[in-house]
Amino acid sequence: MPDQITGTLVFTVFTAVLGSFQFGYDIGVINAPEQVIMSHYRQVLGIPLDDRKAINNHPIESTPELPTTPSPRNPTPTPGAEEEPAASSGIITMFWSLSVSSFAVGGMIASFFGGWLGDKLGRIKALLVANILSLAGALLMGLSKLGPSHILIISGRGVSGLYCGLISGLVPMYIGEIAPTTFRGAIGALHQLAIVTGILISQIIGLDFVLGNHELWHILLALSAVPAVLQSLLLFFCPESPRYLYIKLDEEDKAKKSLKRLRGGADVTKDIAEMRKEREEASSEQKVSIMQLFTNSSYRQPILVALMLHMAQQFSGINAIFYYSTGIFRTAGLSQPVYATIGVGAINTIFTALSVFLVEKAGRRSLFLIGMSGMFVCAIFMSVGLVMLDKLSWMSYVSMTAIFLFVSFFEIGPGPIPWFMVAEFFSQGPRPAALAIAAFSNWTCNFIVALCFPYIADFCGPYVFFLFAGVVLGFTLFTFFKVPETKGKSFEEIAAEFRKNRGSAQAPKAAIEMKFLGATETV
Repeated sequence: MPDQITGTLVFTVFTAVLGSFQFGYDIGVINAPEQVIMSHYRQVLGIPLDDRKAINNHPIESTPELPTTPSPRNPTPTPGAEEEPAASSGIITMFWSLSVSSFAVGGMIASFFGGWLGDKLGRIKALLVANILSLAGALLMGLSKLGPSHILIISGRGVSGLYCGLISGLVPMYIGEIAPTTFRGAIGALHQLAIVTGILISQIIGLDFVLGNHELWHILLALSAVPAVLQSLLLFFCPESPRYLYIKLDEEDKAKKSLKRLRGGADVTKDIAEMRKEREEASSEQKVSIMQLFTNSSYRQPILVALMLHMAQQFSGINAIFYYSTGIFRTAGLSQPVYATIGVGAINTIFTALSVFLVEKAGRRSLFLIGMSGMFVCAIFMSVGLVMLDKLSWMSYVSMTAIFLFVSFFEIGPGPIPWFMVAEFFSQGPRPAALAIAAFSNWTCNFIVALCFPYIADFCGPYVFFLFAGVVLGFTLFTFFKVPETKGKSFEEIAAEFRKNRGSAQAPKAAIEMKFLGATETV
């Protein structure tokens, strides 16, 4: 009897990916109200608004008086006073960079613990515990207008990052384990689709006339609590992962009961047999520590290639666009840049849905190379458009088109594929450690880009994406020469490719045929 989609399965997957939706919402929510929050920081810190930077049209009640208020240390204007706006602007830039990047710090720390928490408590209880962090982060940000907003937002974003670090491991694990074999690919990809949908929704309700204004921006930031509360309530009606019950706890009866709920009473003998085989394979293969990945010659090259793929994903400049696209579009000459940012979110969602089909049909390596090559060309055009904007006004359209295409190429290859390939490079023993270090690497690179991009953009000006183009080109060449194709190959065949690359004849022990392994992405 072929696998079926049942009502319980749909309900359970929907409940699980509410966490992924929240993840996406937290990524995108900080973008649209950038100018509103920065102007509030100025007000709280008592820093005069530099009129040259006051691009938005929202007046702040106390701002007009601030420049005329004499400073006790500097009561009369002096030539040195001109340096104050620059220093003040630097303080605001620093707090804004921390507001964006503290999210990645939280994710970086928690990315190591998602799998551990899922094994310790079970998938359902782990998701419930994670939601405590989500609610705490939302509360801090919701209260940010009442206290020192910069401190509360940076703290709230950090706690939300902890939640998202856990979720980036827990959700794909859970939905991958409950999905029927036939639909495992499509269901696994719903995690990524929910993330980009969350980004898009956060951009829409972040519009000035919805919640992205001076009166309601704190509510916008706190709204991530809504999916957390909804998910917490619905999780009580979801079955525990049958794989967790059988493989980790050795409770076959409970696993069968859970499977029958998910499969609608269909015969579950085949599923149980598959899990029995998986448990035997897992018990026969020794666990590998993170340190052993780098010291054992069989694992060293695969883990270094895996880390390079994740660095390529993050240092390509994609998160610079996700976090700072409103500012980039403003530089490109748009009077309402936030609508273009929403366009980026919509393109992102459409091409993520498309990538679900492409990844299963085409080779991982070829799609990655096509995506990176397209991003390289787009980054060049993006920078040329920004550089020539003063001389040719129509160049703003070149930049904007390049941004849309850049995002499209990202979702075709470099977005989902590093996660597929890392899982495919390693068998059951080293895979958990490899995925943990890959996730940590991904979040670390995310943090570096989020923290440094405003400073790099200030230093390089319109030439900033030439820098990303150079980085993308370097990673494209690395992929061409060093990364093997993994689609449809066994671990033995993939290991042989790596041995051929490094000229080694040593054969690893594991030779387990590849099955589908779910893909997720951190943007």
